[in-house]
Amino acid sequence: MKRIVNTLMMMAICLTGSAQTSSADSTKTSRLTVGGYGEANFTRNYYSDHVSRYSQPEEHKNDPSHGRFDIPHAVIYLGYDFGKGWSFGTEIEFEHGGAGIAYEKEDEEGGEWEQETEKGGEVELEQFWLQKSFARWANLRVGHIVVPVGLNNAHHEPLSYFTVYRPEGENTIMPSTWHQTGVSFWGRHGKFRYEAQFLAGLNADQFTNVGWIHKGHKSPLEFDVANKYATALRIDNYSIPGLRIGLSGYYGHSIGNTYPNDANGTGATNKGKVAIGAIDFTYKAHNWIVRGQADYGYLSNASELKYMYNRLNSKSPFKHSAFVSSNAYAMGVEAGYDIFSQIQSMRQQGERLYVFGRYEAYNPYASDTKGVSYDYTAVKRMAVGLNYHPISQIVIKAEYSQRFLKSQYNNEPSINIGVAYEGFFL
Repeated sequence: MKRIVNTLMMMAICLTGSAQTSSADSTKTSRLTVGGYGEANFTRNYYSDHVSRYSQPEEHKNDPSHGRFDIPHAVIYLGYDFGKGWSFGTEIEFEHGGAGIAYEKEDEEGGEWEQETEKGGEVELEQFWLQKSFARWANLRVGHIVVPVGLNNAHHEPLSYFTVYRPEGENTIMPSTWHQTGVSFWGRHGKFRYEAQFLAGLNADQFTNVGWIHKGHKSPLEFDVANKYATALRIDNYSIPGLRIGLSGYYGHSIGNTYPNDANGTGATNKGKVAIGAIDFTYKAHNWIVRGQADYGYLSNASELKYMYNRLNSKSPFKHSAFVSSNAYAMGVEAGYDIFSQIQSMRQQGERLYVFGRYEAYNPYASDTKGVSYDYTAVKRMAVGLNYHPISQIVIKAEYSQRFLKSQYNNEPSINIGVAYEGFFL
């Protein structure tokens, strides 16, 4: 067993690189902080991957299963304390192995040189900020920052959830990890931690029927358009030992926050107000870990999005065909018990084995727009599995999960296995 664990640990380090969490160890003496997190996963999906599996479910009821290996996130964190309250932080993320383009000489095409996409992932700068700390209760951060709305965005590292992939509901309806350029004021006072942010608004051109605002923070341009603005708030309470309860919210305008600015079109008469409210908690005590969240979102002028200028232009890099819902929701709860806590030898060695279960329900298209429905977006999901921690910074995960869709569609079972780590190296 130890040989297998050691092999998997080496795979995690080789495949995912360095890691980060949100703050450095307070006992460290070096001004430089180096860390990160990463994960490598295997999935076998026992349902069809055909593009028409929802429009023609009966035709794909008996389609073969399909599998994949994936590196969802490999993150490198660098931070530096300049002194006198000034500090710097940056987080570079390679999603799904990163992206790559290369030139190749095609012998089968007469030796022509061609530029080809070698890898379909992404490389993103998730954080890049400068901070001035005036006191424990007053810190000002400016730059590219994480927007901590919902449980998943505030606690997105792989040791912060039991499932192999990030919790599906919040990951569907909101950006994950949600990061934008802006200004943040945060601090701690007593049993509370609080944060207020000023940001550019989301881009309604990026909203979809199956993802609601999930891609709204992304820009296909070399800059983020800031014709409209938004605010995000979060407060966490730690009054009860072992329990953290968080409230978070977001409000901003999204229509017209695009390039070029269509002064006389839809953006001039509609605002596309995005409002999100979320509550979440984490309980860690008595060998139990229990987490839960509930999120509800509202989008005004949703029926107008399909007719916006950039959606009507077939050459633009935005979505063109589907309506977007005015409402979306996600709720979920998971609980795990450390059975190694009852085995003295395992407990003394610091090993943990959580048996967990998770249930969630979500829908990015919770209200029909102009009478058009996409019933397959309403999902209930169940997962059961194990999390094995040979040491505190590494986890090996295994789960069986199933999505339950409305009766006219086929349910979607799968098996997922992953290895992940997070921590600081310096």
